[in-house]
Amino acid sequence: MSSDRVTLTVPARSEFAKTVRMTAATLVSRMGMTFDEVDDVRMAAEEAFVYAVDSQPVDGDVHFEFTISNEQIDIDVALGQANAETTDEVERNAAYATFILEAVCDSYQFVSDESGAHLRLVKRAGTVDAD
Repeated sequence: MSSDRVTLTVPARSEFAKTVRMTAATLVSRMGMTFDEVDDVRMAAEEAFVYAVDSQPVDGDVHFEFTISNEQIDIDVALGQANAETTDEVERNAAYATFILEAVCDSYQFVSDESGAHLRLVKRAGTVDAD
């Protein structure tokens, strides 16, 4: 089973949220995901971007790595160094992002390794319940 890997680096500024959303949606639409699944991935990518922007320096970049196979998309978002100044707004945004990610991803986790902090998201095809 083969997979494709796509990387995206955008400035850590809110006006690039649409670029991240559209990239994620475009990548999974070729997998044959349903409209609802594509929308879930789009929302997950946007929330990950917003979360990452809160943790980046003002002039930093946000790095995404999308790995696409027939069954799922894995999204790895480099979060960089934690923002030293945590405000109530940053904490509320983080809680909101976590709430959204729980609702739209099959799994997500925050990890730290030698390359820094990352947010890893997984969405599998065929996992949205029809209403």
